[in-house]
Amino acid sequence: MPELPEVETVRRRLEPVLVGRRFDQVEINDVRLTRPEDPVEVAAELIGERVAAVERRGKYLIFRFESGRVLLIHLRMTGNVLHRSPGRRDELNPDPHRRAVVRLDDGSDVAYRDVRRFGTWLLLEPGELDAYLELRLGAEPLGRAFTTKVLTARLAKRKAPVKAALLDQRTLAGLGNIYVDEALWRARIHPLRPAGQLDADELRAVRGAIAKALGAGIARQGATLRDYRQPDGSAGAMQHEFKVYGRAGEPCERCGTPIEKTRAGGRGTWYCPSCQRLEPYAASRSASRPSRSSRQSSV
Repeated sequence: MPELPEVETVRRRLEPVLVGRRFDQVEINDVRLTRPEDPVEVAAELIGERVAAVERRGKYLIFRFESGRVLLIHLRMTGNVLHRSPGRRDELNPDPHRRAVVRLDDGSDVAYRDVRRFGTWLLLEPGELDAYLELRLGAEPLGRAFTTKVLTARLAKRKAPVKAALLDQRTLAGLGNIYVDEALWRARIHPLRPAGQLDADELRAVRGAIAKALGAGIARQGATLRDYRQPDGSAGAMQHEFKVYGRAGEPCERCGTPIEKTRAGGRGTWYCPSCQRLEPYAASRSASRPSRSSRQSSV
């Protein structure tokens, strides 16, 4: 699934070719893309809209129009937004997985491709965006407002494993399986640690590690494992620099211990059993609690 670095890469590539451009023709040929709205009606509403800005919030792409309307796109698992200039339009050959095409007023095309059809296009009226996102998304992890204090508040009293808590978009917006694993490795935190029991130093380490992991992903234009592509069709490069994700059995580059795989929050999870130890934490928790016999003798 495209995560924050992949969506931000798409945003950066689309911004210079979309801002100021008008949607001259729009074809949406998948009812699932806009449901419950009729795709024909949504396409008709988009014709004539001029793009004022291309933004991102979490994993959402945001096309702001001069009219005040917003087209909110979520790529989900396999969505891609491709751009072709007039001279490269022949590269958009017939494709059974193409769900929508927008012809811009400069003659170029923006095509939306989605193999598994989980992506969504939502046309919002002026003033509707903030309320929509506020219900679904937590703090933006690359924003200035994302501090250790904010992270502490988000994870306070959470009994879920820290991996699962960070995957919750209401905790932090934009993190997914790849970059949570990469961040926890950088922070030396085991993914099964209860989120609400991290101490101040650990929380500070996690906050910094999240920023570094996401920054590395953006710098390398995201990770292409199968479907993700940049708007020009090229692949990202982050997959060549993963520290733990997908590397079970390979040596940790920090200590040489083979990477292991487990499950957290229902997701495959990779970690270093030496750098990200769970045992000392569990032992210390056990030692801090009196035994059953000692509790009985004290009564």
